[in-house]
Amino acid sequence: MENLLFDFLIEVTRSTTLWLVLLGLALAAGIWLVVRPQAATTDRRDESGYDVAVRDAEGRRQRLVARATELHRYAEEVAVAAERSAVTAQRRRDEWLAAQEAVEAAWQAYETADAAARRVTAAAVLPEPRTPRTPAEYADRERFLHRAAMVACTRQELTVLQLSDALANRNGWDPRRHPAEQEIVLRRAARDSLLAAHRAAEERERAAWRDAEVAAAAARSLREEAFAAASRAAQLRRWLPSPAGKARGSARQEARQRGTARRWRAARAG
Repeated sequence: MENLLFDFLIEVTRSTTLWLVLLGLALAAGIWLVVRPQAATTDRRDESGYDVAVRDAEGRRQRLVARATELHRYAEEVAVAAERSAVTAQRRRDEWLAAQEAVEAAWQAYETADAAARRVTAAAVLPEPRTPRTPAEYADRERFLHRAAMVACTRQELTVLQLSDALANRNGWDPRRHPAEQEIVLRRAARDSLLAAHRAAEERERAAWRDAEVAAAAARSLREEAFAAASRAAQLRRWLPSPAGKARGSARQEARQRGTARRWRAARAG
């Protein structure tokens, strides 16, 4: 009986000791869970005593300021490029308008030449005047051809190449023809030359129109890009705290730090 009582007392002592150890561990864990967030919040300072959260916020603000400054500078550069592109677009448009006027002038010149060619062609039904076939007559006919070709070239009715052919008496320019027949050939050649000039002017006008359209599209795209960059920069700057807000935040931070210090001093005094 004494042995059983002794074993019972030993087992009770062991069980009580085990439960007290487990209860102490649970109590220590609870205290650690309660104290750790406050300690983590209080001890978020670097070696120099500066709050890590404040430092991170300041770093984010500096990055935002740098990004906003970069966007603003980019918007200014694009705006300058847009202004230059607008000047180029205006110059291209002026060139297109000048080319359009050149087309109108070329068409009017062609209509005038065509009317003259029709008039001399209608007069070709009349019989040619009979003149003596002498060397002097042929020399006069040649001089007439050369003089008429140079006058037509001066009026830009013939090209320099056609004038060279007329003076060299080649490519269908025959000085032995009667001046009336030479006038018909000359008028037809001037009409064909002016028609070719009108078609070349139309091609230049189409090319000028394409250049003007490309320049206008480029200027419009640059203006839109400049506006978008400026809007992004302004939107980013709105997210930045104002200097007054920053000062108020610093004052609140200092007040919070002073309150914390007073509480620690009161705790130590207690």
